[in-house]
Amino acid sequence: MSGVLRLVLFQARRDRVTLPIWIAGIALLGFATSTAVATQFADEASRAAIVQLAASNPAFLFLRGLPAGTGVGAVVFFQGYAFTAVLAGLMSTFLVVRHTRADEELGRAELLGAVPLPRAASLTATLVLGTAANLILAVCVATGFIAAGLPAGGSVAAGAAVGVVGLFFVGLAAVAAQVLPTGRSANGVAAGLVGAAYLIRGVGDALGTASADLLSVVSAWPSLLSPIGWGQRVQPFTGPDLSALLVPLAAAVALGALAVVSRRRRDVGSSLLSQGNGRERAGMGGGTLVGLAWRLQRSAIAGWCIAAAVLGAMAGALGPLVSDAVASVPAMRDLLARLVPEGQSGLVDVFVTALLGIAGVFAAAAGVQAVLRLRAEEAEGRAELLLSVPASRLQWLAANLLAATASAALVAVAAGVAAAVGLGLSGSADGPAWHLIPAALAHLPAALVFVAVAALAFALIPRLSIMVSWGVLAAGLVLGEFGELFGLPVWLQDASPFRHSPAMPVESFNQAGAAGLLAVAAAGAVLAALSLRRRDVAA
Repeated sequence: MSGVLRLVLFQARRDRVTLPIWIAGIALLGFATSTAVATQFADEASRAAIVQLAASNPAFLFLRGLPAGTGVGAVVFFQGYAFTAVLAGLMSTFLVVRHTRADEELGRAELLGAVPLPRAASLTATLVLGTAANLILAVCVATGFIAAGLPAGGSVAAGAAVGVVGLFFVGLAAVAAQVLPTGRSANGVAAGLVGAAYLIRGVGDALGTASADLLSVVSAWPSLLSPIGWGQRVQPFTGPDLSALLVPLAAAVALGALAVVSRRRRDVGSSLLSQGNGRERAGMGGGTLVGLAWRLQRSAIAGWCIAAAVLGAMAGALGPLVSDAVASVPAMRDLLARLVPEGQSGLVDVFVTALLGIAGVFAAAAGVQAVLRLRAEEAEGRAELLLSVPASRLQWLAANLLAATASAALVAVAAGVAAAVGLGLSGSADGPAWHLIPAALAHLPAALVFVAVAALAFALIPRLSIMVSWGVLAAGLVLGEFGELFGLPVWLQDASPFRHSPAMPVESFNQAGAAGLLAVAAAGAVLAALSLRRRDVAA
């Protein structure tokens, strides 16, 4: 037991910077949401108006969650819980994979295996650390809510809801680390499951049933398939029900136990899904930097494209369903007639537009991940070998930027095609729905700005490039999604590239905005190229 505790302290020391940033950032987001709601919607009438608007808009329910009353705490939980839970899930998955499969892949776990410790000691320590991190997160989230003036009981319940979702993904990521052969694949699958939990919860909420006064919504059954959906059932500031957390908590315990049993039965470096050997000789294009970049990225690109296609298909197929669900409630139908003059067809466009906006975030994330592959190649020593052949750093960077651009574009196209097919099969489209493909591609210029930022971070601060790149993407998402709620200055909200992406097909294409974003992305790429020429290969 003392050995496990020492491993916990060792892993905590390795995360002494990363974990506090995650926890403080998530807690700060909850505090900011609380103060913003209390300021922007100080009176009961304004809160009732925003809740009724959300209850009548399935796109709003998909993105944010379920409204449950007009109290300040209820509106805060409705506005921020789903996004906070996703962040808790990502924090947990990255933590677990970093200390399990990634350590095995890099040889650190083999060194630990040389000392007299049980085979699953390192995994057990990681589960303990993940549990402690989420307990601290729950306390910090609750403290932030209390500091913003919300009731203590509801704040504790809200913090518990976020923490339990994080615990669920600790167990899920531990299982993924046993099944998959590399840290990259384990991270991708675990993070994808976090996104899937958010999307499934969104489907259940969008198909939910609103009350007669449009002040609350009861989710449909798909929400029960998501730990995030179970967490929001706590309704901490309306009628706290902590028993809803028993399901994801029991699942977390079961997943953790399964991961420990699996770890005891396998050798270091092995996995339940083995990694196949490549061909003896490279195929067409394998002898070029562009071909190499594509080969290294193709699995990740395929994963992002599948996720975007699922999202797009949901947008196209579910749009008519949620429109019919809204039309079946008289109060919502009347409110819809005032808010969306086009009626049900306009509501379908609003719903599809919101989901294509999420696909734009997927495209940006895919591009950033492709660029950050440069850092992995450099840190693990392969870049130095690669650059020993007649190939310049600029060619290396250009090849990977091309792969990143292709990644973002393919993800956007996958979402647009799937949305068009889904809407066409639903039979509700007035003619071909292929206009959704350019609607998805309209988010590509914003995605390329984040690609350029990642390249610039890699060129200037390679050791911090991963944290900075993902941090900038998260900041852009927060500014674009919550900037207006927080009452931030318009110029600060406009700093997010997502603010300049046209919401097609509801809005028309903004040529000037797209040209400006592309100019910024090109300037960032040029600066990255110039900076990379001036520094040495870093470890």
